Amino acid sequence: MAATTYERLKLHITPEKFYVEACDDGADDVLIIDRVSTEVTLSVKKDIPPSAVTRPIFGILGTIHLVAGNYLIVITKKKKIGEFFSHVIWKAVDFDVLSYKKTMLHLTDIQLQDNKTFLAMINHVLSVDGFYFSTTYDLTHTLQRLSNTSPEFQEMSLLERADQRFVWNGHLLRELSAQPEVHRFALPVLYGFITMHSCSINGKYFDWILISRRSCFRAGVRYYVRGIDSEGHAANFVETEQIVHYNGSRASFVQTRGSIPLYWSQRPNLKYKPLPLINKVANHMDGFQRHFDSQIIIYGKQVIINLVNQKGSEKPLEQAFATMVSSLANGMIRYIAFDFHKECKNMRWDRLSILLDRVAEMQDELSYFLVDSDGKVVTNQEGVFRSNCMDCLDRTNVIQSLLARRSLQAQLQRLGVLHVGQKLEEQDEFEKIYKNAWADNANACAKQYAGTGALKTDFTRTGKRTQLGLIMDGWNSLIRYYKNNFSDGFRQDSIDLFLGNYSVDELESHSPLSVPRDLKFLALPIIMVVAFSMCIICLLMAGDTWTETLAYVLFWGVASIGTFFIILYNGKDFVDAPRLVQKEKID
Repeated sequence: MAATTYERLKLHITPEKFYVEACDDGADDVLIIDRVSTEVTLSVKKDIPPSAVTRPIFGILGTIHLVAGNYLIVITKKKKIGEFFSHVIWKAVDFDVLSYKKTMLHLTDIQLQDNKTFLAMINHVLSVDGFYFSTTYDLTHTLQRLSNTSPEFQEMSLLERADQRFVWNGHLLRELSAQPEVHRFALPVLYGFITMHSCSINGKYFDWILISRRSCFRAGVRYYVRGIDSEGHAANFVETEQIVHYNGSRASFVQTRGSIPLYWSQRPNLKYKPLPLINKVANHMDGFQRHFDSQIIIYGKQVIINLVNQKGSEKPLEQAFATMVSSLANGMIRYIAFDFHKECKNMRWDRLSILLDRVAEMQDELSYFLVDSDGKVVTNQEGVFRSNCMDCLDRTNVIQSLLARRSLQAQLQRLGVLHVGQKLEEQDEFEKIYKNAWADNANACAKQYAGTGALKTDFTRTGKRTQLGLIMDGWNSLIRYYKNNFSDGFRQDSIDLFLGNYSVDELESHSPLSVPRDLKFLALPIIMVVAFSMCIICLLMAGDTWTETLAYVLFWGVASIGTFFIILYNGKDFVDAPRLVQKEKID
Protein backbone atom coordinates (compact mmCIF):
# COMPACT_ATOMS: atom_id res chain seq x y z
CA MET A 1 0.00 0.00 0.00
CA ALA A 2 1.35 3.42 -0.95
CA ALA A 3 1.65 6.00 1.83
CA THR A 4 -1.09 8.22 0.41
CA THR A 5 -4.74 8.95 1.04
CA TYR A 6 -7.35 9.81 -1.56
CA GLU A 7 -7.26 13.48 -2.52
CA ARG A 8 -10.52 13.92 -4.44
CA LEU A 9 -13.69 12.66 -2.80
CA LYS A 10 -17.45 12.87 -3.24
CA LEU A 11 -19.96 12.28 -0.48
CA HIS A 12 -23.23 10.65 -1.55
CA ILE A 13 -25.99 10.72 1.07
CA THR A 14 -29.08 8.54 1.29
CA PRO A 15 -31.42 8.10 4.29
CA GLU A 16 -29.74 4.76 5.09
CA LYS A 17 -26.06 5.26 4.23
CA PHE A 18 -23.13 7.59 3.55
CA TYR A 19 -21.12 6.73 0.43
CA VAL A 20 -17.65 8.30 0.18
CA GLU A 21 -16.40 7.91 -3.39
CA ALA A 22 -12.70 8.09 -4.27
CA CYS A 23 -12.36 10.23 -7.41
CA ASP A 24 -8.59 10.01 -7.95
CA ASP A 25 -7.49 8.72 -11.36
CA GLY A 26 -8.07 4.99 -11.65
CA ALA A 27 -9.80 4.70 -8.27
CA ASP A 28 -12.95 2.59 -7.92
CA ASP A 29 -13.17 2.46 -4.12
CA VAL A 30 -16.25 3.58 -2.20
CA LEU A 31 -16.39 3.75 1.59
CA ILE A 32 -19.88 2.89 2.84
CA ILE A 33 -21.04 3.90 6.31
CA ASP A 34 -24.35 2.42 7.43
CA ARG A 35 -26.27 5.16 9.27
CA VAL A 36 -28.29 2.60 11.25
CA SER A 37 -25.81 -0.14 12.21
CA THR A 38 -22.74 2.23 11.94
CA GLU A 39 -20.93 -0.58 10.05
CA VAL A 40 -18.08 0.55 7.77
CA THR A 41 -17.41 -1.41 4.56
CA LEU A 42 -15.45 -1.01 1.33
CA SER A 43 -17.24 -1.31 -1.99
CA VAL A 44 -17.11 -0.05 -5.60
CA LYS A 45 -18.71 2.83 -7.50
CA LYS A 46 -21.48 0.80 -9.11
CA ASP A 47 -23.03 0.36 -5.66
CA ILE A 48 -23.76 4.08 -5.26
CA PRO A 49 -27.53 4.56 -5.74
CA PRO A 50 -28.47 7.20 -8.35
CA SER A 51 -30.96 8.74 -5.90
CA ALA A 52 -28.19 9.82 -3.48
CA VAL A 53 -27.59 13.51 -2.79
CA THR A 54 -24.00 14.28 -3.87
CA ARG A 55 -21.49 16.90 -2.74
CA PRO A 56 -17.68 17.23 -2.98
CA ILE A 57 -15.59 16.89 0.18
CA PHE A 58 -11.83 17.07 0.81
CA GLY A 59 -11.34 14.53 3.54
CA ILE A 60 -12.88 12.54 6.37
CA LEU A 61 -11.90 13.93 9.75
CA GLY A 62 -13.61 11.00 11.45
CA THR A 63 -16.67 10.05 13.48
CA ILE A 64 -17.82 10.84 17.00
CA HIS A 65 -20.58 9.52 19.23
CA LEU A 66 -22.85 12.10 20.93
CA VAL A 67 -26.20 11.81 22.72
CA ALA A 68 -28.18 11.59 19.46
CA GLY A 69 -25.89 8.89 18.09
CA ASN A 70 -22.94 8.95 15.71
CA TYR A 71 -21.82 11.94 13.61
CA LEU A 72 -19.58 12.01 10.53
CA ILE A 73 -17.16 14.96 10.35
CA VAL A 74 -15.90 15.90 6.88
CA ILE A 75 -13.68 18.66 5.47
CA THR A 76 -15.74 20.83 3.12
CA LYS A 77 -13.24 23.58 2.30
CA LYS A 78 -9.46 23.69 2.07
CA LYS A 79 -6.76 26.25 1.31
CA LYS A 80 -3.44 25.51 -0.36
CA ILE A 81 -0.50 26.48 1.85
CA GLY A 82 2.22 25.51 -0.61
CA GLU A 83 4.26 22.62 -1.94
CA PHE A 84 6.64 20.65 0.18
CA PHE A 85 9.16 18.67 -1.95
CA SER A 86 6.44 18.35 -4.66
CA HIS A 87 3.82 17.41 -2.05
CA VAL A 88 0.88 19.80 -1.69
CA ILE A 89 0.11 20.98 1.85
CA TRP A 90 -3.43 22.07 2.69
CA LYS A 91 -5.16 23.88 5.53
CA ALA A 92 -8.65 22.62 6.41
CA VAL A 93 -10.78 25.75 6.76
CA ASP A 94 -14.36 24.49 6.92
CA PHE A 95 -16.08 21.35 8.14
CA ASP A 96 -19.50 19.73 8.32
CA VAL A 97 -20.80 17.57 11.16
CA LEU A 98 -23.43 15.14 9.79
CA SER A 99 -25.78 13.12 11.99
CA TYR A 100 -26.31 9.44 11.28
CA LYS A 101 -29.83 9.82 12.66
CA LYS A 102 -32.56 11.24 10.43
CA THR A 103 -34.60 12.55 13.38
CA MET A 104 -34.15 13.60 17.02
CA LEU A 105 -37.60 12.44 18.15
CA HIS A 106 -36.02 9.68 20.24
CA LEU A 107 -34.43 12.25 22.59
CA THR A 108 -35.87 13.88 25.70
CA ASP A 109 -35.70 17.68 26.10
CA ILE A 110 -32.67 17.35 28.41
CA GLN A 111 -30.94 15.01 25.94
CA LEU A 112 -31.67 17.43 23.09
CA GLN A 113 -30.07 20.27 25.05
CA ASP A 114 -27.05 18.15 25.98
CA ASN A 115 -26.60 17.05 22.37
CA LYS A 116 -26.78 20.67 21.23
CA THR A 117 -24.07 21.60 23.77
CA PHE A 118 -21.81 18.71 22.69
CA LEU A 119 -22.24 19.74 19.03
CA ALA A 120 -21.29 23.31 19.96
CA MET A 121 -18.15 21.95 21.62
CA ILE A 122 -17.10 20.02 18.51
CA ASN A 123 -17.79 23.03 16.29
CA HIS A 124 -15.80 25.25 18.66
CA VAL A 125 -12.66 23.10 18.28
CA LEU A 126 -13.13 23.04 14.50
CA SER A 127 -13.50 26.84 14.44
CA VAL A 128 -10.03 27.49 15.92
CA ASP A 129 -7.59 27.97 13.04
CA GLY A 130 -4.74 25.47 12.66
CA PHE A 131 -5.72 22.14 11.03
CA TYR A 132 -3.32 21.02 8.26
CA PHE A 133 -3.00 17.92 6.10
CA SER A 134 -1.39 16.39 3.05
CA THR A 135 -2.69 13.38 1.14
CA THR A 136 0.81 12.37 0.00
CA TYR A 137 3.25 13.49 2.71
CA ASP A 138 3.66 12.62 6.39
CA LEU A 139 3.50 15.98 8.16
CA THR A 140 3.77 14.47 11.65
CA HIS A 141 7.47 13.57 11.39
CA THR A 142 10.57 15.76 11.10
CA LEU A 143 12.92 15.41 8.13
CA GLN A 144 15.45 13.66 10.33
CA ARG A 145 12.94 11.08 11.59
CA LEU A 146 11.76 10.39 8.05
CA SER A 147 15.34 9.91 6.84
CA ASN A 148 15.88 7.11 9.35
CA THR A 149 13.09 4.73 8.37
CA SER A 150 12.79 1.25 6.88
CA PRO A 151 11.23 0.28 3.49
CA GLU A 152 8.39 -1.30 5.48
CA PHE A 153 7.70 2.05 7.15
CA GLN A 154 7.59 3.77 3.77
CA GLU A 155 4.88 1.35 2.61
CA MET A 156 2.65 1.94 5.63
CA SER A 157 -0.47 4.07 5.28
CA LEU A 158 -0.18 7.69 6.43
CA LEU A 159 -2.33 6.86 9.45
CA GLU A 160 -0.25 3.83 10.53
CA ARG A 161 3.11 5.58 10.23
CA ALA A 162 2.08 8.92 11.72
CA ASP A 163 3.53 10.15 15.02
CA GLN A 164 0.42 9.74 17.20
CA ARG A 165 1.43 12.72 19.34
CA PHE A 166 0.48 14.99 16.48
CA VAL A 167 -2.58 13.29 14.94
CA TRP A 168 -5.37 15.45 16.35
CA ASN A 169 -8.14 13.38 14.79
CA GLY A 170 -6.72 10.06 16.01
CA HIS A 171 -9.73 9.45 18.28
CA LEU A 172 -12.15 10.40 15.50
CA LEU A 173 -10.47 7.91 13.12
CA ARG A 174 -10.52 4.99 15.56
CA GLU A 175 -13.20 3.08 13.58
CA LEU A 176 -11.38 3.50 10.26
CA SER A 177 -7.98 2.73 11.79
CA ALA A 178 -9.26 -0.71 12.86
CA GLN A 179 -9.79 -1.64 9.20
CA PRO A 180 -6.54 -1.41 7.16
CA GLU A 181 -8.40 -1.86 3.87
CA VAL A 182 -10.02 1.59 4.29
CA HIS A 183 -6.90 3.49 5.41
CA ARG A 184 -6.69 5.42 2.15
CA PHE A 185 -9.85 7.21 3.32
CA ALA A 186 -8.31 7.95 6.77
CA LEU A 187 -6.63 11.36 6.71
CA PRO A 188 -4.30 12.22 9.63
CA VAL A 189 -4.66 15.90 10.48
CA LEU A 190 -2.03 18.05 12.20
CA TYR A 191 -2.92 20.91 14.55
CA GLY A 192 -0.57 23.85 14.90
CA PHE A 193 0.93 26.15 12.28
CA ILE A 194 2.56 25.84 8.85
CA THR A 195 3.91 28.55 6.58
CA MET A 196 5.95 28.19 3.38
CA HIS A 197 7.84 30.84 1.44
CA SER A 198 9.90 30.94 -1.73
CA CYS A 199 12.81 33.27 -0.93
CA SER A 200 15.82 34.76 -2.68
CA ILE A 201 19.16 35.92 -1.31
CA ASN A 202 22.05 36.86 -3.60
CA GLY A 203 19.94 35.75 -6.57
CA LYS A 204 19.71 32.20 -5.17
CA TYR A 205 16.22 30.84 -4.69
CA PHE A 206 15.29 28.53 -1.82
CA ASP A 207 12.18 27.39 0.02
CA TRP A 208 11.85 28.28 3.70
CA ILE A 209 9.27 26.41 5.78
CA LEU A 210 8.13 26.66 9.39
CA ILE A 211 6.04 23.89 10.99
CA SER A 212 4.70 23.77 14.55
CA ARG A 213 3.14 20.48 15.62
CA ARG A 214 0.92 20.64 18.73
CA SER A 215 0.74 17.46 20.80
CA CYS A 216 -2.70 15.99 21.46
CA PHE A 217 -1.44 14.45 24.72
CA ARG A 218 -2.26 16.56 27.80
CA ALA A 219 -3.90 19.07 25.50
CA GLY A 220 -6.03 21.89 26.78
CA VAL A 221 -6.23 25.54 27.69
CA ARG A 222 -3.92 27.82 29.58
CA TYR A 223 -4.92 27.59 33.25
CA TYR A 224 -6.63 24.20 33.28
CA VAL A 225 -3.70 22.21 31.88
CA ARG A 226 -0.27 22.81 33.38
CA GLY A 227 2.77 20.65 34.13
CA ILE A 228 2.80 16.93 33.28
CA ASP A 229 0.59 13.88 33.64
CA SER A 230 1.53 10.46 35.04
CA GLU A 231 2.84 9.37 31.62
CA GLY A 232 5.23 12.32 31.46
CA HIS A 233 3.30 14.22 28.78
CA ALA A 234 3.78 17.98 29.18
CA ALA A 235 1.02 20.54 28.72
CA ASN A 236 1.24 22.82 25.67
CA PHE A 237 3.92 20.66 24.08
CA VAL A 238 4.81 21.89 20.60
CA GLU A 239 7.52 20.64 18.25
CA THR A 240 8.69 23.38 15.86
CA GLU A 241 10.74 22.56 12.77
CA GLN A 242 12.38 25.10 10.45
CA ILE A 243 13.24 23.71 7.01
CA VAL A 244 15.34 24.98 4.08
CA HIS A 245 15.25 23.42 0.60
CA TYR A 246 17.91 24.59 -1.87
CA ASN A 247 19.09 22.88 -5.06
CA GLY A 248 17.88 19.49 -3.84
CA SER A 249 19.59 19.80 -0.45
CA ARG A 250 17.41 19.91 2.65
CA ALA A 251 18.22 21.24 6.11
CA SER A 252 16.11 21.40 9.24
CA PHE A 253 16.37 22.66 12.81
CA VAL A 254 13.98 21.34 15.47
CA GLN A 255 13.05 22.88 18.82
CA THR A 256 10.46 21.96 21.43
CA ARG A 257 8.44 23.81 24.03
CA GLY A 258 6.39 22.43 26.89
CA SER A 259 5.13 23.24 30.36
CA ILE A 260 7.52 22.88 33.32
CA PRO A 261 7.54 19.05 33.74
CA LEU A 262 6.38 18.87 37.36
CA TYR A 263 3.00 18.25 38.95
CA TRP A 264 1.69 21.78 39.38
CA SER A 265 -1.45 23.81 38.75
CA GLN A 266 -2.58 27.40 38.35
CA ARG A 267 -6.36 27.35 38.48
CA PRO A 268 -8.24 30.55 37.55
CA ASN A 269 -9.83 32.39 40.49
CA LEU A 270 -10.57 35.90 39.08
CA LYS A 271 -7.10 37.15 40.07
CA TYR A 272 -5.02 38.52 37.20
CA LYS A 273 -2.26 35.97 37.87
CA PRO A 274 -3.42 33.02 39.97
CA LEU A 275 -0.81 31.61 42.31
CA PRO A 276 1.00 28.57 40.85
CA LEU A 277 0.83 25.59 43.23
CA ILE A 278 3.28 22.69 43.25
CA ASN A 279 1.88 19.35 44.41
CA LYS A 280 3.45 18.60 47.80
CA VAL A 281 2.74 14.86 47.86
CA ALA A 282 3.24 13.70 44.27
CA ASN A 283 6.32 11.77 43.13
CA HIS A 284 7.68 14.46 40.83
CA MET A 285 10.77 12.47 39.87
CA ASP A 286 8.69 9.66 38.40
CA GLY A 287 6.82 11.88 35.93
CA PHE A 288 9.87 14.08 35.36
CA GLN A 289 12.03 11.08 34.41
CA ARG A 290 9.33 9.63 32.16
CA HIS A 291 9.12 12.95 30.35
CA PHE A 292 12.83 13.31 29.69
CA ASP A 293 13.37 9.62 28.94
CA SER A 294 10.93 9.92 26.06
CA GLN A 295 12.37 13.26 24.94
CA ILE A 296 15.91 11.85 24.83
CA ILE A 297 14.76 8.80 22.86
CA ILE A 298 13.00 10.99 20.29
CA TYR A 299 15.31 14.00 20.09
CA GLY A 300 18.63 13.21 21.78
CA LYS A 301 20.32 15.73 24.07
CA GLN A 302 18.14 18.24 25.92
CA VAL A 303 19.16 21.84 26.55
CA ILE A 304 16.49 23.31 28.81
CA ILE A 305 15.99 27.08 28.60
CA ASN A 306 13.78 28.14 31.52
CA LEU A 307 12.61 31.73 31.02
CA VAL A 308 10.39 32.18 34.10
CA ASN A 309 10.92 34.89 36.70
CA GLN A 310 13.43 34.04 39.40
CA LYS A 311 11.50 35.98 42.02
CA GLY A 312 7.87 36.29 43.07
CA SER A 313 5.27 33.59 42.41
CA GLU A 314 7.28 31.97 39.59
CA LYS A 315 10.42 31.50 41.70
CA PRO A 316 9.41 28.18 43.38
CA LEU A 317 8.83 26.60 39.96
CA GLU A 318 12.25 27.69 38.70
CA GLN A 319 13.92 26.36 41.82
CA ALA A 320 12.02 23.07 41.69
CA PHE A 321 12.88 22.59 37.99
CA ALA A 322 16.59 23.22 38.65
CA THR A 323 16.55 20.85 41.63
CA MET A 324 14.93 18.06 39.61
CA VAL A 325 17.52 18.36 36.82
CA SER A 326 20.31 18.28 39.37
CA SER A 327 18.81 15.25 41.15
CA LEU A 328 18.29 13.33 37.91
CA ALA A 329 21.98 13.86 37.08
CA ASN A 330 21.58 12.84 33.44
CA GLY A 331 24.50 13.92 31.26
CA MET A 332 22.12 14.26 28.30
CA ILE A 333 20.32 17.16 30.00
CA ARG A 334 21.61 20.69 30.53
CA TYR A 335 19.73 23.42 32.34
CA ILE A 336 19.86 27.16 31.62
CA ALA A 337 17.82 29.61 33.73
CA PHE A 338 17.32 33.05 32.18
CA ASP A 339 14.99 35.53 33.89
CA PHE A 340 13.54 37.05 30.71
CA HIS A 341 11.59 39.87 32.36
CA LYS A 342 14.44 40.93 34.64
CA GLU A 343 17.07 40.90 31.91
CA CYS A 344 14.88 42.76 29.39
CA LYS A 345 13.17 45.25 31.71
CA ASN A 346 12.86 48.86 30.55
CA MET A 347 12.52 47.50 26.98
CA ARG A 348 16.20 46.45 26.90
CA TRP A 349 15.56 43.54 24.56
CA ASP A 350 19.04 43.82 23.15
CA ARG A 351 20.08 41.95 26.30
CA LEU A 352 18.69 38.73 24.80
CA SER A 353 22.12 38.47 23.20
CA ILE A 354 23.39 37.50 26.67
CA LEU A 355 21.40 34.27 26.45
CA LEU A 356 22.34 33.62 22.82
CA ASP A 357 26.04 34.02 23.62
CA ARG A 358 25.64 31.72 26.61
CA VAL A 359 24.15 28.86 24.54
CA ALA A 360 26.09 29.43 21.30
CA GLU A 361 28.60 26.64 21.92
CA MET A 362 25.80 24.27 22.91
CA GLN A 363 23.87 25.09 19.74
CA ASP A 364 26.93 24.38 17.60
CA GLU A 365 27.26 21.05 19.40
CA LEU A 366 23.60 20.13 18.79
CA SER A 367 24.01 21.11 15.12
CA TYR A 368 21.16 20.64 12.61
CA PHE A 369 19.97 18.04 10.10
CA LEU A 370 21.33 18.27 6.55
CA VAL A 371 20.88 15.91 3.59
CA ASP A 372 22.46 16.65 0.19
CA SER A 373 20.86 16.48 -3.24
CA ASP A 374 21.92 12.82 -3.58
CA GLY A 375 20.00 11.89 -0.44
CA LYS A 376 23.14 11.43 1.65
CA VAL A 377 22.88 12.58 5.27
CA VAL A 378 25.65 15.13 5.89
CA THR A 379 24.87 16.03 9.52
CA ASN A 380 22.32 14.99 12.12
CA GLN A 381 20.82 17.18 14.83
CA GLU A 382 22.08 15.66 18.08
CA GLY A 383 19.52 17.22 20.41
CA VAL A 384 17.07 20.06 20.90
CA PHE A 385 16.53 23.22 22.87
CA ARG A 386 13.51 22.70 25.13
CA SER A 387 12.28 26.19 25.98
CA ASN A 388 9.61 27.19 28.45
CA CYS A 389 8.16 30.12 30.30
CA MET A 390 4.93 29.89 32.32
CA ASP A 391 2.62 29.53 29.31
CA CYS A 392 5.33 28.50 26.81
CA LEU A 393 3.99 31.18 24.49
CA ASP A 394 5.27 34.74 24.39
CA ARG A 395 8.75 34.66 25.94
CA THR A 396 9.32 31.18 24.53
CA ASN A 397 8.48 32.16 20.95
CA VAL A 398 10.86 35.14 21.04
CA ILE A 399 13.77 32.93 22.10
CA GLN A 400 12.92 30.17 19.64
CA SER A 401 12.89 32.65 16.75
CA LEU A 402 16.36 33.91 17.71
CA LEU A 403 17.82 30.40 18.03
CA ALA A 404 16.26 29.39 14.71
CA ARG A 405 17.77 32.42 12.98
CA ARG A 406 21.23 31.51 14.26
CA SER A 407 20.83 27.96 12.92
CA LEU A 408 19.51 29.26 9.60
CA GLN A 409 22.52 31.54 9.26
CA ALA A 410 24.84 28.52 9.52
CA GLN A 411 22.73 26.41 7.14
CA LEU A 412 22.52 29.04 4.40
CA GLN A 413 26.26 29.68 4.61
CA ARG A 414 26.97 25.96 4.30
CA LEU A 415 24.60 25.65 1.34
CA GLY A 416 26.30 28.58 -0.39
CA VAL A 417 23.29 30.90 -0.32
CA LEU A 418 24.97 33.40 2.01
CA HIS A 419 28.46 34.66 1.26
CA VAL A 420 31.18 34.50 3.89
CA GLY A 421 30.67 37.33 6.35
CA GLN A 422 27.09 38.04 5.28
CA LYS A 423 24.44 38.25 8.01
CA LEU A 424 20.79 37.29 7.71
CA GLU A 425 19.85 40.46 9.57
CA GLU A 426 21.21 42.45 6.60
CA GLN A 427 18.86 40.75 4.11
CA ASP A 428 15.93 43.13 4.47
CA GLU A 429 13.45 41.32 2.23
CA PHE A 430 14.04 37.93 3.81
CA GLU A 431 14.14 39.37 7.34
CA LYS A 432 10.63 40.74 6.86
CA ILE A 433 9.37 37.31 5.76
CA TYR A 434 11.20 35.59 8.60
CA LYS A 435 10.02 37.87 11.39
CA ASN A 436 6.40 37.95 10.26
CA ALA A 437 6.29 34.15 9.92
CA TRP A 438 7.59 33.64 13.46
CA ALA A 439 5.13 36.25 14.78
CA ASP A 440 2.30 34.43 12.96
CA ASN A 441 3.52 31.19 14.54
CA ALA A 442 3.40 32.85 17.96
CA ASN A 443 -0.16 34.03 17.37
CA ALA A 444 -1.33 30.60 16.21
CA CYS A 445 0.16 28.81 19.24
CA ALA A 446 -1.23 31.44 21.61
CA LYS A 447 -4.77 31.36 20.20
CA GLN A 448 -4.87 27.58 20.47
CA TYR A 449 -3.74 27.57 24.12
CA ALA A 450 -4.58 30.94 25.66
CA GLY A 451 -7.43 32.08 23.40
CA THR A 452 -5.77 35.28 22.10
CA GLY A 453 -2.86 36.29 19.91
CA ALA A 454 0.63 36.25 21.39
CA LEU A 455 2.27 39.04 23.37
CA LYS A 456 5.60 40.61 22.41
CA THR A 457 5.07 39.99 18.67
CA ASP A 458 6.12 43.58 17.92
CA PHE A 459 9.67 42.51 18.79
CA THR A 460 9.40 39.35 16.69
CA ARG A 461 8.08 41.34 13.69
CA THR A 462 10.34 44.40 13.93
CA GLY A 463 13.30 43.42 16.10
CA LYS A 464 12.45 46.08 18.68
CA ARG A 465 9.91 46.75 21.42
CA THR A 466 7.40 49.54 20.66
CA GLN A 467 4.84 51.57 22.61
CA LEU A 468 2.09 50.31 20.27
CA GLY A 469 3.25 46.77 20.99
CA LEU A 470 2.89 47.42 24.72
CA ILE A 471 -0.67 48.71 24.18
CA MET A 472 -1.59 45.66 22.09
CA ASP A 473 -0.10 43.39 24.76
CA GLY A 474 -2.32 45.11 27.33
CA TRP A 475 -5.40 44.54 25.18
CA ASN A 476 -4.57 40.88 24.57
CA SER A 477 -3.89 40.41 28.28
CA LEU A 478 -7.35 41.81 29.06
CA ILE A 479 -9.00 39.44 26.58
CA ARG A 480 -6.98 36.53 28.00
CA TYR A 481 -8.15 37.42 31.50
CA TYR A 482 -11.79 37.34 30.45
CA LYS A 483 -11.52 34.10 28.47
CA ASN A 484 -9.38 32.31 31.05
CA ASN A 485 -11.92 33.07 33.78
CA PHE A 486 -15.28 32.98 31.99
CA SER A 487 -15.06 30.74 28.91
CA ASP A 488 -12.12 28.37 29.32
CA GLY A 489 -14.18 25.69 31.05
CA PHE A 490 -16.18 25.28 27.85
CA ARG A 491 -13.01 25.37 25.75
CA GLN A 492 -11.39 22.67 27.90
CA ASP A 493 -14.51 20.49 27.69
CA SER A 494 -14.53 20.93 23.91
CA ILE A 495 -10.94 19.70 23.58
CA ASP A 496 -11.53 16.76 25.95
CA LEU A 497 -14.58 15.69 23.94
CA PHE A 498 -12.83 16.09 20.57
CA LEU A 499 -9.76 14.09 21.65
CA GLY A 500 -11.74 11.32 23.33
CA ASN A 501 -10.72 12.15 26.90
CA TYR A 502 -14.46 12.13 27.58
CA SER A 503 -16.90 9.77 25.85
CA VAL A 504 -20.61 10.51 25.71
CA ASP A 505 -22.90 7.84 27.18
CA GLU A 506 -26.54 8.59 26.37
CA LEU A 507 -27.60 6.04 29.01
CA GLU A 508 -25.81 7.97 31.74
CA SER A 509 -28.35 8.72 34.47
CA HIS A 510 -26.78 12.05 35.37
CA SER A 511 -25.36 14.33 32.69
CA PRO A 512 -22.20 16.25 33.68
CA LEU A 513 -23.67 19.22 31.78
CA SER A 514 -26.64 19.47 34.15
CA VAL A 515 -24.70 20.41 37.30
CA PRO A 516 -26.72 23.27 38.84
CA ARG A 517 -24.95 26.44 39.89
CA ASP A 518 -25.60 27.94 43.30
CA LEU A 519 -27.91 30.96 42.91
CA LYS A 520 -25.41 33.17 44.75
CA PHE A 521 -23.01 32.80 41.83
CA LEU A 522 -25.60 34.41 39.60
CA ALA A 523 -26.97 36.87 42.17
CA LEU A 524 -23.75 38.38 43.51
CA PRO A 525 -22.43 39.75 40.17
CA ILE A 526 -25.87 41.25 39.51
CA ILE A 527 -25.93 42.85 42.98
CA MET A 528 -22.45 44.29 42.40
CA VAL A 529 -23.44 45.82 39.03
CA VAL A 530 -26.69 47.26 40.45
CA ALA A 531 -24.92 48.70 43.49
CA PHE A 532 -22.17 50.28 41.38
CA SER A 533 -24.76 51.70 38.97
CA MET A 534 -26.75 53.21 41.85
CA CYS A 535 -23.55 54.77 43.19
CA ILE A 536 -22.95 56.49 39.85
CA ILE A 537 -26.60 57.56 39.57
CA CYS A 538 -26.46 59.14 43.03
CA LEU A 539 -23.41 61.16 42.00
CA LEU A 540 -25.08 62.33 38.80
CA MET A 541 -28.40 63.18 40.49
CA ALA A 542 -27.21 65.01 43.58
CA GLY A 543 -29.84 65.64 46.27
CA ASP A 544 -30.66 68.91 48.07
CA THR A 545 -27.69 68.60 50.31
CA TRP A 546 -24.28 67.05 49.78
CA THR A 547 -24.74 65.24 53.09
CA GLU A 548 -27.70 63.32 51.68
CA THR A 549 -25.87 62.60 48.41
CA LEU A 550 -22.76 61.48 50.23
CA ALA A 551 -24.78 59.08 52.36
CA TYR A 552 -26.32 57.45 49.30
CA VAL A 553 -22.96 57.27 47.52
CA LEU A 554 -21.30 55.71 50.56
CA PHE A 555 -24.11 53.17 50.96
CA TRP A 556 -24.08 51.98 47.36
CA GLY A 557 -20.32 52.31 47.10
CA VAL A 558 -19.74 50.11 50.13
CA ALA A 559 -22.32 47.64 48.78
CA SER A 560 -20.62 47.38 45.39
CA ILE A 561 -17.08 47.18 46.79
CA GLY A 562 -18.12 44.69 49.45
CA THR A 563 -19.83 42.47 46.89
CA PHE A 564 -16.76 42.70 44.66
CA PHE A 565 -14.48 41.46 47.44
CA ILE A 566 -16.90 38.64 48.30
CA ILE A 567 -16.74 37.53 44.66
CA LEU A 568 -12.95 37.89 44.59
CA TYR A 569 -12.57 35.92 47.83
CA ASN A 570 -14.66 33.11 46.34
CA GLY A 571 -13.13 33.62 42.90
CA LYS A 572 -12.68 29.96 42.03
CA ASP A 573 -16.46 29.44 42.42
CA PHE A 574 -17.30 32.10 39.82
CA VAL A 575 -15.03 30.99 36.97
CA ASP A 576 -16.17 28.79 34.09
CA ALA A 577 -14.73 25.40 35.09
CA PRO A 578 -14.59 22.21 32.99
CA ARG A 579 -17.45 19.77 33.59
CA LEU A 580 -16.61 16.70 31.50
CA VAL A 581 -13.21 15.58 32.83
CA GLN A 582 -12.20 16.23 36.43
CA LYS A 583 -8.87 18.05 36.31
CA GLU A 584 -6.22 17.46 38.96
CA LYS A 585 -6.65 19.38 42.17
CA ILE A 586 -3.29 20.30 43.65
CA ASP A 587 -3.24 21.71 47.16
